[in-house]
Amino acid sequence: MNANNTMQFALYLGVLLLLVKPLGAYMAAVYEGRAMRAQRILGSFERAIYRVCGIKAEEDMGWRAYAVAFMLFNLLGALAVYALQRLQDVLPFNPQKMTAVSPDSSFNTAVSFATNTNWQGYGGESTMSYLTQMLGLTVQNFVSAAVGMAVLIAVIRGFTRRQASGIGNFWVDTVRGTLYILLPLSLVLALALVSQGVVQTFKPYQNVPLIEKVSYDDPVKNADGSPKMDAQNKPVTQKVEVTEQTIAVGPAASQIAIKQLGTNGGGFFNANSAHPLENPTPLSNFLEMLAILLIPASLCYTFGKMVDDTRQGWAVLAAMTTIFVVLTVVTIGAEQSGNPQLSALGVDQTSSLTQPGGNMEGKEARFGIANSAIWSTVTTAASNGSVNAMHDSFTPLGGMMPMWLMQLGEVVFGGVGSGLYGMLVFAIIAVFVAGLMVGRTPEYLGKKIEAHEMKMASLVILIPCFFVLVGTAIAVLVEPGKAGIANPGAHGFSEILYAFSSAGNNNGSAFAGLSANTPFYNIALGIEMLVSRYWLAIPVLAIAAALAAKRSVPVGNGTLSTHTPLFVALLIGTVVVVGALTFIPALALGPIVEHLIMLGK
Repeated sequence: MNANNTMQFALYLGVLLLLVKPLGAYMAAVYEGRAMRAQRILGSFERAIYRVCGIKAEEDMGWRAYAVAFMLFNLLGALAVYALQRLQDVLPFNPQKMTAVSPDSSFNTAVSFATNTNWQGYGGESTMSYLTQMLGLTVQNFVSAAVGMAVLIAVIRGFTRRQASGIGNFWVDTVRGTLYILLPLSLVLALALVSQGVVQTFKPYQNVPLIEKVSYDDPVKNADGSPKMDAQNKPVTQKVEVTEQTIAVGPAASQIAIKQLGTNGGGFFNANSAHPLENPTPLSNFLEMLAILLIPASLCYTFGKMVDDTRQGWAVLAAMTTIFVVLTVVTIGAEQSGNPQLSALGVDQTSSLTQPGGNMEGKEARFGIANSAIWSTVTTAASNGSVNAMHDSFTPLGGMMPMWLMQLGEVVFGGVGSGLYGMLVFAIIAVFVAGLMVGRTPEYLGKKIEAHEMKMASLVILIPCFFVLVGTAIAVLVEPGKAGIANPGAHGFSEILYAFSSAGNNNGSAFAGLSANTPFYNIALGIEMLVSRYWLAIPVLAIAAALAAKRSVPVGNGTLSTHTPLFVALLIGTVVVVGALTFIPALALGPIVEHLIMLGK
């Protein structure tokens, strides 16, 4: 890393960490009903929502009732998004006359946005109407994030309650997360993005004159659609001159704000955050990157405040940040070094760099290598999935770091709510391992960790790994899976592994080299997204209920301190070892062997 890269990364990380405490404290106050200033402004809206929806705010739900409400709410959201896509050709706010989306693509997109994955197998500006983008996708960006945060709050209550049968009210937690946290932050960010040139309009796509006219030879076709041939059996062409270009516009800023803050990542445009109308300037790029990690990082402090020991939150945040910094530094270094094969071909024999200027393929000049590489690890660390550069064009090691961040379980910050409750599961496993070492029953935050909690934790850890690896294996064996590969060999395997890692961990980013909008990938990845969201959230809620029902264990001489550097190191080791043991063999077939080939080994 050079001085410029170091400075940009340090600035980003510094601003992020400075915002953790104030936002984290505010979110704790919201969920505990202590945000008095906010309640004076928005409390009437909150109470009106309860009255209209028939919600009994005082009801305390058991984990099964909480889980049923969570599942039904998400199911209704997925059905609504599916219906909007299938009917968008007859619905309003469709100035470009977009046709109905195919059933398999509609299924994939509905599941994707309901599960907070936001995997996109389609081009937004060429597929979705304004109504589908707003009422379907943007709404799900809010509520899918809010329910992830609600599940986390239920888990935190599991640690704070004593011999309780309930873990809170799903509807209240979801409404408060949306109304007091996501909406205000999204409004502020959307206004800031509009000031930078992000488009927000209901006007139809605009036709604008080109500064320089473009001409090309267009093949002439017969009445039956076949190419017309001349006497020498060569295709007949005609000169076509283009004098204007169609610019896709729409209500983008409102969707982009919540896609970043809610770690959703689904782009209004196909190029996502590389598009100049979605992310036009270095300042908009910085604000969007900041928004991606803002809530996941701040929730660590929220956790500490709610368990009445902020040191616990800082310890978890330290573990997340350490892994994130190391993998980001490796990514930046790999992209800045570039590809040694280019120097070997004589591109610049006098340069001390293997690729003069570093690897700029697939990156926007307005962002450069540093901000493209930082974004790649930010988005995959946070279960966000938006991209401002094409990961398919990264060097093998540069592409492997974002992939492995997803494979670690999306717990290094992770999705809003889901990342932290995933990391707390790893913390439970870490204290269990430590307890085995010293021969005593493990404890975490005053609660004994017993067989039931470990069974549920094992499901949370193993299910995504299993489905990612099995899905990848099937895809490389069957013809529909292999047909989507754009590159042969190790890189093609990486494209498939990345896709299933992304769907299997509810991330949503793509390597960008796999043609995934096919019935095979739409259905296979849709199933992966469903499994990874709900088969994890349900065991997590079961853990929350089991912890809430336990007595508090007093701290003794043998109690493991879970706020010390030693525990931070143990937690990091647990996450890294599980990720390495599970995925290093698969990575060896893709980016690792590709890196060795690049080096000429």
